[in-house]
Amino acid sequence: MLASACSGGDQPKAVRQAARPSILLVTLDTTRADAIGVGTNQAHTEVLAAIGSTGRVFRQAYATVPETLPAHTSFMTGLYPAGHGVHENGRYVANSLPLLAEQLQKAGYRTAAFVSAFVLDRRFGLARGFDVYDDGEGRWTERNARDTTDAVLAELRRPSEKPRFVWVHYYDAHAPYSAPAQGGTQGTVRQRYLGEIRFVDQQLARLTTPFGEAAKGPVARIVVGDHGEGLGDHGESEHGHLLFQSTMHVPLIIAGPGVPEGAVSDVPVSTRRVYHTVLDWAGLGTEHSLRGPDEPVVLGEAMKPFLEYGWQPQVMAVAGRFKSILAGSVETFDLRADPGETKNLGSAADLPPGMRKALDDYPIASLSARAPVDLDEDAKRRLAALGYVSAGAAPIVRRDAPRPADMTALLPLIEQASARFTSADYRGAIPVLDRIIARDPNNLDARLRLATSYSSVGANAKAEDAFRRAAAIAPESQDVRTYLALHYARTADWERAVPMLEQVVSESPDRLTAVEALAKLKARQAQVRMDREDTAGAIAAFEKARQLAPAVFKNDLELGVLYLAARRFEDAKLALDRALAANPADPMALFKRAQVSVLLKEPDARARILLAKERADAVTRPLIQRETLFR
Repeated sequence: MLASACSGGDQPKAVRQAARPSILLVTLDTTRADAIGVGTNQAHTEVLAAIGSTGRVFRQAYATVPETLPAHTSFMTGLYPAGHGVHENGRYVANSLPLLAEQLQKAGYRTAAFVSAFVLDRRFGLARGFDVYDDGEGRWTERNARDTTDAVLAELRRPSEKPRFVWVHYYDAHAPYSAPAQGGTQGTVRQRYLGEIRFVDQQLARLTTPFGEAAKGPVARIVVGDHGEGLGDHGESEHGHLLFQSTMHVPLIIAGPGVPEGAVSDVPVSTRRVYHTVLDWAGLGTEHSLRGPDEPVVLGEAMKPFLEYGWQPQVMAVAGRFKSILAGSVETFDLRADPGETKNLGSAADLPPGMRKALDDYPIASLSARAPVDLDEDAKRRLAALGYVSAGAAPIVRRDAPRPADMTALLPLIEQASARFTSADYRGAIPVLDRIIARDPNNLDARLRLATSYSSVGANAKAEDAFRRAAAIAPESQDVRTYLALHYARTADWERAVPMLEQVVSESPDRLTAVEALAKLKARQAQVRMDREDTAGAIAAFEKARQLAPAVFKNDLELGVLYLAARRFEDAKLALDRALAANPADPMALFKRAQVSVLLKEPDARARILLAKERADAVTRPLIQRETLFR
């Protein structure tokens, strides 16, 4: 069940090609089921209601995880997070996973995606198989439904003889809530949230008819929420930390060939089956399709508190009227009698067959799942702007790990500390982190952020004490070693960081933070050796720095000069050419390149000498005048 993604591609070609519909997949970020559901349409979404009347509404649809990227990865792979391995935002989808768009593209579909937030940027891996993947390419961090719909309509105006698969992601319902033409920031939190959803509904009205006209054949539609929003229920204001209905119960509508109009299903279903349903319509297999039989148990997870704070991992199972949450202990709720999940029936409830076993058998995200996935500073800033400020420490397994549902009072402090830390307000982060640690002393991430904050403001003694306390929690932690090394790199003892980072890089050569830090320190070592006139040592250090991180290496001029001094003329030529590619008018690089050109007897040596003279500055002019090679 966890890894099922069968495409069923062995059907006859004639069957696969017959009357294949164009398919519109609309994913509604952060949308609760009760916001637009049958009988609970608080947002008054007329267009979504109309789509529902033409197909089947699933009143018990469940997200696989209450975070955007993992939930969408389930849409695109048909897998639970335990199968596809993406448990949090800011991770990468493995290239080995076959994605929905890839299979449709091979089957002859024109594929196009329009995402509305950086959290689904192409760098995270979902763009494979799309002829068009409109993620803004760095122009924005998020966009509203009107602008996204404009982009989709431009695509639909392009003629295509192929059936279309178009995925449209609307992000508007995500906090903060301030829908255009819906009262902006006026009203209560819930009113503003519902206003965002109404705005999405209005923009969707602009899309439905043009999509049908562009399809030139049968049309199928799926509308699904990726996850919900807490809005204060069970102490959670937003999402990502808990598994209650507010964040896991989502809208799901399918309409198209083989789906009866006006149908309503009250059987629990997983949104991962969106993948299989699209393949079914495309003639690529029927297994797990929402047009087929129901499945006995629906699963879900919320691993963010475990992976970031070391709290209990959480797994959910739903079958029939019952829902159980395993987080150290088991909570069970009768959703029919108690939809607000206020009365815990405990582990003694008479659960449907297979439900408890599915809960117990669900694989817990391993510590390796939290292996460092480094993002550049721009990516971190853009995720933080969306409210996604992830931790950097690998979790530890602790016997006293608290249940996330018991720690909701800490969540506002964690969000506040994370926001200040990410915005480099380290002095402001320190007192907030102290308050977190007072309540949760074994929170490794808070300990490391506190140590790094002290280091960043120059309080070295306090930083080293904080690092010692973090190491006591997790003696083998690579994170502790990395951040301690980065601390030493800021101090006069910077050379202590070199062997520490070398060990980290040898263990995790793809850990960008450590690799780039080591490269900078190697370049610094080279400068020291240059000052000591240790040419061979300086060359070796610069070469190591460039080997580690060629994209950020800034010392090609110095390396070229050293190669020249060592009479390694071909190497000097290459290094100086790289320096001039980065800065074509650099007087010293032009002067040194002209020297190398003469020594190598290059045919353009005379022109290089003239260019060096023309661009000379106060430093290189007397050097050129005295240079005998130029006479």
